[in-house]
Amino acid sequence: MNILIIGDIVGKPGRAILKAMLSKIQRENDISFTIANAENAAGGRGLTQEIKDDLIGMGIDVLTMGNHVWDNKNIFNFIDDEPRLIRPINYPGDCPGQGMHIYKAGFNKNIAVINASGRVYMPALDCPFQTINEVVNDIKDQVDFIIVDFHAEATSEKMALAHYLDGRVTVLVGTHTHIQTADERILPQGTAYITDLGMTGPVDSILGMAKGPIIDKFLNARPARFEVATGPAQMQGVVLQLDEENNKATHIERFSYYLGD
Repeated sequence: MNILIIGDIVGKPGRAILKAMLSKIQRENDISFTIANAENAAGGRGLTQEIKDDLIGMGIDVLTMGNHVWDNKNIFNFIDDEPRLIRPINYPGDCPGQGMHIYKAGFNKNIAVINASGRVYMPALDCPFQTINEVVNDIKDQVDFIIVDFHAEATSEKMALAHYLDGRVTVLVGTHTHIQTADERILPQGTAYITDLGMTGPVDSILGMAKGPIIDKFLNARPARFEVATGPAQMQGVVLQLDEENNKATHIERFSYYLGD
């Protein structure tokens, strides 16, 4: 069974390249299940119901989020009722939405998808290590595969969590930095890993945003309003091969596609 996981979708350019290329990529790679990070899908700030429906209508099975999950207040209208949308599981207290869900894919396989947020240079949430550890222990006998989207800033935190969970989860992919890393591999105990999937959004940008205001902020240290950049877009992520007999990841390969004007 082949799984497609797509890096952070940024605004209209990110959605446009998905609309143009996603179904073709799914066919060419015989994809059974697709996951995408959508925390920047609505103008770079969160997610709306309309855009959520649009992305799922393209053939995405699960949308994960991150630290921008609450940026668009429209999400409170649907997050509790949408099982195909998950937010970081380590938000404290009685938080709207869900951080994990179990789905069916392939030959009737149960796939758990978990979303978590890091704490290094990020908002102070509950410990992702302890939170995921508890969830994995609870569900390990109910599922065939466990996929983790770890939305974190520090590469060390992502790698530490991957090694901590190695052999207990099938896949751990990093999101958030919007820069694809060249370190995809199968860890010693069998977990497929990449530090960051990259970004699905405008190429001529700074992490998907127009360059001018960001450069100005670095120069003068004053607040600036960031807007999604325009122009050609890229789509980045990984394709994973999962062995349905042994319930193991056997291969992970990153991709980067380009769509011009």
